[in-house]
Amino acid sequence: MQLKTLVAAVVASIAALGAHATEFRSADIHPDDYPTVTAVKFMGERLKQLSGGKHTVRVYPNGALGGEKETIEQTKIGALQMVRINVGAMNNICPETLVPTMPFLFKSVEHMHKSLDGPVGQEILKACEKQGFVGLAFYDSGARSMFTAKKPVKSLADMKGLKVRVQQSDLWVSMLEAMGANATPMPMGEVYTGLKTGLIDAAENNYPTYESARAFEVAKYFSKTEHSMAPEMLLFSKRAWDRLSPEEQGWVRQAAKESVPHMRKQWAEREAKALATVKAGGAEIIEVDKAPFQAAMKPVYDKFITDARLKDMVKRVQDTQ
Repeated sequence: MQLKTLVAAVVASIAALGAHATEFRSADIHPDDYPTVTAVKFMGERLKQLSGGKHTVRVYPNGALGGEKETIEQTKIGALQMVRINVGAMNNICPETLVPTMPFLFKSVEHMHKSLDGPVGQEILKACEKQGFVGLAFYDSGARSMFTAKKPVKSLADMKGLKVRVQQSDLWVSMLEAMGANATPMPMGEVYTGLKTGLIDAAENNYPTYESARAFEVAKYFSKTEHSMAPEMLLFSKRAWDRLSPEEQGWVRQAAKESVPHMRKQWAEREAKALATVKAGGAEIIEVDKAPFQAAMKPVYDKFITDARLKDMVKRVQDTQ
């Protein structure tokens, strides 16, 4: 986006906020029917009801407004009011987001929900404000596992030397390097071509993304390492937020909160459907011994969880019953 166009978009977006009816713009890289997209649409309907028709949300799916990095930047400066991104994309911006991104942190989906719905989750969302974002909610992102094009990963040794696509995050790079792989940061939209052409050997993600990106067509081996349950985040531009009244802010928060159980239900259904689809498409689901993978993560924790506050947050999550 050219500078003049971007400045004009910021001015127009900020000017639109306030006393008049507003259509908040929200970006997502996933398809129109993906649970994160449908959840934000649900939030928009609830916001419209709560505000008496004053405010709505329009979601731009399929990376229409750019990748996660670009839309995070647009949200920070107020050109976009909202963005849905994976928490990993915020690691280099808001240090507290490292906590839920850490490998093998959550014992189960239920443990993740209890942790993120509690005080630690709220602290992480709040921490993003000083970086220009108002954290509204965490959405599910399932358990992330490895999928490979040429050979299956059945053990930690099989990871050695694999070129694996990762998110553009220092933590994600270190996580894969600790497994012995060659981490290759790239946008999700380039994964299919990368796997097909041999630019990368593997990638890692959840069942719905593996299915929606059609990655199972070019990487049929899906190894259940389940190394991360890093959640999704729904963020609002602090610059745009500060122009809303306390009542309007309350409507936005309430609508976002109500969208969470809706998203979780949609996610569980989508996971089951995606798993059936990839199996029917020839994907091979492989069970692996996770213990060696977990043991390999100690250097990652030592490198990234150095601050006393972050260490305390990790411990509180681990102690959550």
